[in-house]
Amino acid sequence: MSQEKFILSIDQGTTSSRAIIFNHAGEIVSVGQMEHEQIFPKSGWVEHDPVEIIKNVREVIGTALSRADINRHQIAAVGITNQRETAVVWDRTTGKPVYNAIVWQDTRTKKIVEDLGGGDPEKYKDIVGLPLATYFSGPKVKWILDNVEGAREKAEAGDLMFGTTDTWVLWNLTGGTKDGLHITDVTNASRTMLMNLKTLDWEESICKDMGIPMSMLPEIRSSSEVYGEGSKNSLLIGAKFAGILGDQQAATFGQACFEVGQAKNTYGTGNFLLMNTGEEIVHSENGLLTTVLYQLGDNKPVYALEGSVAVTGSLVQWVRDNLGLIKDAPEVETLAKKVDNNGGVYVVPAFSGLFAPYWRDDARGAIVGLTRFVNRNHIARAVLESTAFQSAELVEAMNQDADVPLKELKVDGGMTVNETLMQFQADLLDVDVVRPKVVETTALGAAYAAGLAVGFWKSEQDVIDNWSEDTRWEPAMDEETRERSMRVWRKAVERTFDWVDDDTDALTE
Repeated sequence: MSQEKFILSIDQGTTSSRAIIFNHAGEIVSVGQMEHEQIFPKSGWVEHDPVEIIKNVREVIGTALSRADINRHQIAAVGITNQRETAVVWDRTTGKPVYNAIVWQDTRTKKIVEDLGGGDPEKYKDIVGLPLATYFSGPKVKWILDNVEGAREKAEAGDLMFGTTDTWVLWNLTGGTKDGLHITDVTNASRTMLMNLKTLDWEESICKDMGIPMSMLPEIRSSSEVYGEGSKNSLLIGAKFAGILGDQQAATFGQACFEVGQAKNTYGTGNFLLMNTGEEIVHSENGLLTTVLYQLGDNKPVYALEGSVAVTGSLVQWVRDNLGLIKDAPEVETLAKKVDNNGGVYVVPAFSGLFAPYWRDDARGAIVGLTRFVNRNHIARAVLESTAFQSAELVEAMNQDADVPLKELKVDGGMTVNETLMQFQADLLDVDVVRPKVVETTALGAAYAAGLAVGFWKSEQDVIDNWSEDTRWEPAMDEETRERSMRVWRKAVERTFDWVDDDTDALTE
């Protein structure tokens, strides 16, 4: 009797690494998860230790396998999904990173980005779909080569490798210094500022502008194909690595958004709204990004418009860890429910500047509207509401860019358990908000990409058939209240502009 087969998904995220095993119905069989340290060397700097990450990845794979009580021979394929713009540079010979991973939230490349643009933040946008911003990984690589002793010489000699964390994980699990695969997929490559959206190749002229040797770059492959097998030094020896998707594209795939105009919003460390635009590259006029959504094998790539918010779930962490206002994340909703409204308080968490639709790296966080009437319950409610306000601005921008306005919003991610937030989101958008039964859509999307490559699932229709609705929130706010709320929110956002200059930076060093 043949053993049942499963798909293993490695989700290397911003705050933790997870291994999740799925069955053919797209249901979770087991999970292994470990958090890694968030390193903040200076104001605006955010780093991770790549060695800690790969150690944790190995451990969570073992945990997931043992909890499912299955062996590696039952793993039909392995998919990888990851925090997208976080950059790792390591030595080809020793396998050791030359510096910590610079995280997507990090703003140290502000001067590099300004110099590259020469006053034009959209210098490369027609080629790569992205504005010049600290968010993306290309300038982070330049920073490492410019600032780590000996790094540029090693890079020019062909001794250094670059990758986002999908590449780092795959390289280590397929052999590392002993012929590890140096590969990324089109979705992650489209977030570096170095890939041409039309050709899906590295753009040599931009690499030259950033001083990044082409020899450092991984091979770009589709999101769903067999790349290679797990090595002897991993628990996945012989297992087929067959899918890679950046985390937000993976969540969109897991939500079965295969039709043009379908969209999802992920509520995680940050918030990420993606809308499928099909095989057409749509350039935003309203501050959104153009990105590759997925490519299945030799098929044409499918593109998306994306709105990115840097700080949503991590704002709740900040309130817990830095301010001590709550003991755990769920308490924020408990407090918020004790009041009927935000008491006039608005929290704009521009810790790393503002992403879409503003793209202001000179902004910094603000709590506005404080009076003696306000208590911590109002602040807790304002913290939740800020996530919904930021997402509503993304939807507005997307409706302006797209031909068809959004009819409903599929949601996923950790914050979707928060009923108060989801209802407020539906109220602000004036459309239904829908959460699926399996909310781990990021890991699920990578699993689907891998499973499709090996025939575990036959087609996208299997993904559509597996998707099922769990909860639907319908809007219940009158138009006047909605418009007033958004107007005051925008007023609060404007208060954060033009904050950063040399003097403010000096005060935090």
